[in-house]
Amino acid sequence: MIVDIYTHIFPATAYEKMTRMSADLGNIGKRIANMKFLHDLDGRFWEMDTYGDYRQIISLPNPPLEDVMTPEQGTEVAKIANDSMAELVQKHPDRFPAFVAAISMLDMDSAMAELDRAINQLGAKGVQVFTNVAGRPLDSPEYDPVFEAMWKYGLPIWMHPVRTSASSDYASEQLSRFEAWTIMGWPYATSVAMLRLVITGLFDRYPGIKIITHHMGGNIPFHEGRVDNAFANMGRRTVDEDYLSMKNALRRPPMDYFRMFYADTAMHGAVAPLLCGLEFFTANNVVFASDAPFASIGKCIAAVERLGLDADTEHKIHAGNAARLLNMSYD
Repeated sequence: MIVDIYTHIFPATAYEKMTRMSADLGNIGKRIANMKFLHDLDGRFWEMDTYGDYRQIISLPNPPLEDVMTPEQGTEVAKIANDSMAELVQKHPDRFPAFVAAISMLDMDSAMAELDRAINQLGAKGVQVFTNVAGRPLDSPEYDPVFEAMWKYGLPIWMHPVRTSASSDYASEQLSRFEAWTIMGWPYATSVAMLRLVITGLFDRYPGIKIITHHMGGNIPFHEGRVDNAFANMGRRTVDEDYLSMKNALRRPPMDYFRMFYADTAMHGAVAPLLCGLEFFTANNVVFASDAPFASIGKCIAAVERLGLDADTEHKIHAGNAARLLNMSYD
């Protein structure tokens, strides 16, 4: 069995409501409109059947509701999306064992109410957040209630990268060109969010919190030595903030915290990044994901097969770790 822990779907009711409320969705809007299997269940099921006993955990795709909606609109679309995804899980449990709750963190009271409703009433097995909230860092204290709640629930947070073409790559340009904002920008966004959550003490406040990073933890595993060295020198070259006291307040070496994140295999079929990420996060913290329908399921399955793993390790990645994270068993 393969449980694909990070796949995206956009239920028609939620998509239509969002497009009516926010007509100009920019480059991301064009991307999701052209992705047929976000909306077409028949086609999606046909593709899934080609991979045998294969199942998907579903969540909304980009754009974050916070980027394209008012607080009230975002709350409304999140509710519609969660209701729709819960219905899909109920109707097709052999296809979709679980869904990931959507929330809009522009209004934290509403976000927390919807988070609790989605988990307690609809059966969501976690929540998706993005690496920033309408430009605000995820480690801002105002968003801490989400982390605390998920820690208490014992369920994971899916952390999805977000960066748009408005984040230019050079000071001389107004926009990011050549789609660098997603190709290179998303792994960077993930890495920065991870770094800030570590240095601000998230894992000390909530020991054992479960956070799934998309695309094998961004750049962190590939720059392990550089990150470790940078932390060793942190606070010695910056005068604007007292990083040294923050670092010294951590209860464990910084790199230990980075390994507490979970990472998925959604690397578009590339094998070398999987080897690097698996060594860094270990087999207990790597979960299978394809990022379908934005990437090839078959290529991601083949890449894991090419690793030549023993049966126990392969089972952990394909389904065992997902079952443990979501507190589920798969029949």
